[in-house]
Amino acid sequence: MSATLKANWNYPTTVWAGPGRIAELPAACATLGIKRPLLVTDEGLRDAQMVRSALELVPGTGLFARVRGNPVAANIEDGLAAYRAGAHDGVIAFGGGSALDAGKVIAFMSGQTRPLWDFEDVGDWWTRADRRGIAPIIAVPTTAGTGSEVGRAGVVINEATHQKKIIFHPQMMPGVVISDPELTVGLPPNITAATGIDAFVHCFEAFCAPGFHPLADGIALEGMRLIQTYLPRACANGKDIEARSRMLAAASMGATAFQKGLGGVHAIAHPVGAYFNTHHGLTNAVLLPYLIVHNRPAIESHLQVIARTLGLSGEPFAAMFDWVLDFRRRLGIPHTLKDIGVPLTNSDTIGHEASLDPSAGGNPRPTDERDYARIFRSAVKGDLALGG
Repeated sequence: MSATLKANWNYPTTVWAGPGRIAELPAACATLGIKRPLLVTDEGLRDAQMVRSALELVPGTGLFARVRGNPVAANIEDGLAAYRAGAHDGVIAFGGGSALDAGKVIAFMSGQTRPLWDFEDVGDWWTRADRRGIAPIIAVPTTAGTGSEVGRAGVVINEATHQKKIIFHPQMMPGVVISDPELTVGLPPNITAATGIDAFVHCFEAFCAPGFHPLADGIALEGMRLIQTYLPRACANGKDIEARSRMLAAASMGATAFQKGLGGVHAIAHPVGAYFNTHHGLTNAVLLPYLIVHNRPAIESHLQVIARTLGLSGEPFAAMFDWVLDFRRRLGIPHTLKDIGVPLTNSDTIGHEASLDPSAGGNPRPTDERDYARIFRSAVKGDLALGG
């Protein structure tokens, strides 16, 4: 069966998909002209066999494994120091979304002279960068969630302001992605579920974002269908290679689709993660139904299409809403932010930061900081009537 799971895609970048394709890491380096790569990964993967094996594939590869679950600027600075000390000429971003984001930002900053925050995703700030100073990037995802392997940005926390900042440049798109489902086999069911619903939220929010972008809409719908089918299988049997491969594809599809936009789920999840260091995918998974209720007046027509795609019967809003709640229960996702350690404190601050988050611009219903604070309180308490 594994041979039928292998494919080469060139959208939105070069993707080598299929079991065992991590063995082609040397070819990926050669394709991009990388001779002395720095492999960037998170703290949890430092001693993993998959990392050791990757290092052995390309002699002379350096290792930087000091990336937090929610990367901070100090992680980028330390990674840059390692990159320069080792005279590296490219980055292998290896791991989950945090490692992929950090690796991409390190590669981006490797030849810049301006400070990191000068390249926040604001207006045309990306044009400040020296394109010649951006190192080539190979992305190797080990979770199926963020889709950062096919993204042109990285999320980094500014600890001074407790804000998640998006660093953006078109050239941050990895030149080669190795999407090998065998690298995700060891992912435990709870992380598989949290990252998988993160991918679903990407697709869902992209489809519901305002504007005309039929390419993104089509990808988002198919991504949701794949997740509906294959995420329960991947959680039930982590060695189900077909399910793992389809989830990796769906994660990349979510990140491709959200070029159209995201929305209120991410707008709240970003400051929650910055203040309380929660897992990003799990935070999104908890928040999703609260934003569905809030956005109902603006998304009912979208839900008709989503419900039809997922094969749900009955009145579309009720069918979709009930399915989301049941899907979360089946996968062991907590119902409230309180269940993942988030207190009611700072609700006004969370609301304010959410209203300023770039994702808020894609929310289908106009939503101000008081609305976001109210939704946050409701999600902490588990109040789906949004009376918080």
